[in-house]
Amino acid sequence: MARKFLYGFAFLILIVVAALFALRIWSDRLAEIALVPTSAFVEQQALAQNAYEDPVMWFSRPGILPEKNPARWQPSTAPSASGATQAGGAPAPAPAEPQAPATPPAPAPHFAVFFVHPTSYLQRAQWNAPLDDPESQARARIFLRGMASPFAAATEIWAPRYRQATFGAFLTDAPEAQRAIDAAYRDVEQAFDYFLESVDPNEPIVLVGHSQGSLHILRLLKERIAGTPLQARVAMAYPVGWPISLEHDLPALGLPACKMADEAGCVASWVSFAEPAEPESLLRRYGASIGFDGQPRGDGPVLCVNPLTGTEGGEAPASANLGTLVPNADLTAGELVPGAVPARCDSRGLLLIGDPPELGPYVLPGNNYHVYDIPLFWANLRQDVARRLGTWTAAH
Repeated sequence: MARKFLYGFAFLILIVVAALFALRIWSDRLAEIALVPTSAFVEQQALAQNAYEDPVMWFSRPGILPEKNPARWQPSTAPSASGATQAGGAPAPAPAEPQAPATPPAPAPHFAVFFVHPTSYLQRAQWNAPLDDPESQARARIFLRGMASPFAAATEIWAPRYRQATFGAFLTDAPEAQRAIDAAYRDVEQAFDYFLESVDPNEPIVLVGHSQGSLHILRLLKERIAGTPLQARVAMAYPVGWPISLEHDLPALGLPACKMADEAGCVASWVSFAEPAEPESLLRRYGASIGFDGQPRGDGPVLCVNPLTGTEGGEAPASANLGTLVPNADLTAGELVPGAVPARCDSRGLLLIGDPPELGPYVLPGNNYHVYDIPLFWANLRQDVARRLGTWTAAH
């Protein structure tokens, strides 16, 4: 079953690659035809008020056995902070089988993570994924293994199931697309309320998401957290893989960009490209979208906090990379490989990782490493969150 999940994930990426390759070669219209639903939007009925009391509504939460909790998965080996060597391999999503780490994560203060997974529903039959769709739910679990696992030192990791907007909703300006995204956010917001009710009110919170999940995390920051007492409990926010305009988005979040490696209560985000980077299609669509201040985002820079240094901007060599999550040939196991890739923030706010690692069909057109934003820097993220939680704890 685990191997089937991995093959399903590989097939998922191939579909996305094929669609985006067509977008690059032909037109935005072609991508819409392939992936954007043509059916009428169906209003999502609100979940029951107590829906998230049911453990079934969570991929990860206290009470789920570690071997059945994808967010608690750990690689089979752990990196060393010294003696890193250049790796010939390349990052990939985490394998499906839980394995005992060779070295346990570094001790960290008690904290609770709220993690929102990225889009795993590609069908165009509906604007929002049904909660009982087996393919998207299996893919979401695989995403958690690769993207939530760096935060496994947390006392609690909560990752809700939600009626996510379909992939095609992010390729069109049709009003149905925003309605689908809004519906997905309402589920996430309801899950977040239950999360807050359930965790220790004195415990710091870390918010993590990727892609669509990051968009929902950003909206929580803007609408539910900024300027409220809850803001002081947010020790860190990692809304990775979704561009954040420095001018039109960041000021509305309540938290600043991370300027120092040991700073707490800040936002760290990046979008990864190998060189030569070809982000024009992404930046064009993003620039035309409306920022959190109600204005078009335009062509200004986006936030880039370098995951190898923990600071906004700057660069670091591959030797600073403590461990990239790398699979074996058939994706049935994985390990952390130090020194795999460097990282440099450019003037646009893109995170550039140098020459493209050999990943075959898993890389998106334009040298876009979106799928690997977190696995590329898995071990550095594990250290980053522990260091920042130490700062938060000392200050409180």
